[in-house]
Amino acid sequence: MTAPIEVPWQVLPGYQCFGCSPSNEQGLKLTFTRNGDGIETRLLFGRAFESYPGIVHGGIATTVCDEIMGNLLVLRFGATVFTTTLRTRYLAPLEVGVAYRCVASTDAGPDTPAPLRAHAEILGPDGSPHVTAFGVYQPATEEQARERMAISDSDAALVQQAIAAHRIEN
Repeated sequence: MTAPIEVPWQVLPGYQCFGCSPSNEQGLKLTFTRNGDGIETRLLFGRAFESYPGIVHGGIATTVCDEIMGNLLVLRFGATVFTTTLRTRYLAPLEVGVAYRCVASTDAGPDTPAPLRAHAEILGPDGSPHVTAFGVYQPATEEQARERMAISDSDAALVQQAIAAHRIEN
């Protein structure tokens, strides 16, 4: 098993991201590992994330896809990105108590102009796709990121250092 990838936001005190903070009791607590040129996360949803009995809410599936695609792009390009477009296609329901994995990839390279694009799939135990997503993300400068987030200058500097330290290459 590959070691987990640290997301840059984990350096912040009180970090509460719904998607990937290990401290958010109501959150998903996603962890990411390398998967070829992309990243992946393992999923096992409890009843707290269901819509119909036994079925995971579609919004949760979309959140997972957005979270993994955004983090892939931050780690790959070394800049905070904001979602501008997100399309999700549901091919089969996600069931509570079933192990899934979500894989994200991007065709964007170092010279790709903004906006950046990524793709994610939530795969069932047999490897079949249950959810696919396509996202478009706009990179932000350090100043833009500070203006859009509730973050101090010193915390923004910590995040920028962490982004630089945890970048992943193709």
